[in-house]
Amino acid sequence: MSEERFPLFPLSAHLLPEGRMALRIFEPRYIRMVKQACAENKGFVMCMLNAGGDKSQNEHIHKIGTFARVVDFDLLDDGLLGIKVAGSHLVEVADIRTEDDGLRTGLCTPKAPWICELSPQQLAPMDERLKEIFGSYEELASMYDEPKFDCPNWVLNRWLELLPVDGSQKQHFLNQKECTNLLNYLSSLIV
Repeated sequence: MSEERFPLFPLSAHLLPEGRMALRIFEPRYIRMVKQACAENKGFVMCMLNAGGDKSQNEHIHKIGTFARVVDFDLLDDGLLGIKVAGSHLVEVADIRTEDDGLRTGLCTPKAPWICELSPQQLAPMDERLKEIFGSYEELASMYDEPKFDCPNWVLNRWLELLPVDGSQKQHFLNQKECTNLLNYLSSLIV
């Protein structure tokens, strides 16, 4: 995939490659985004909010996002649109523009995934702790048909999604060429 303009969906949470997320869609601009993504069999880019960025200059959106596709949808009991999205790959976002209804779009260029060649011993105990979290939170576990607890990239991405750290810190890790910095950071937190 080469550089292409896609709608942006900024959130305080972050979806990463191979991740899943359930969303409630109610703003007209995002309803339009979802309808268009489904009709054209395309997706959109999930971006983290930058609390320190100027919204009028579209600097409130971090530059690394995740291309996502709608994999399921439903009308919720409260009348809102519920969707389930799956993250595909990271992209770098540039040239953010705001459309008339407030929907933002950006030029998105695919970003290479981390190089992450870890042995099962290097991944421990992060994989076991993640299994425990999935075992404790049915809503999270139900999002995944086949969790990949033996895949280092998958495990590290799920931890980065779950960690309550600042978006800038997550962006720092996503900007790395390989996973060592994140592995070391997580190892200091998870025992």
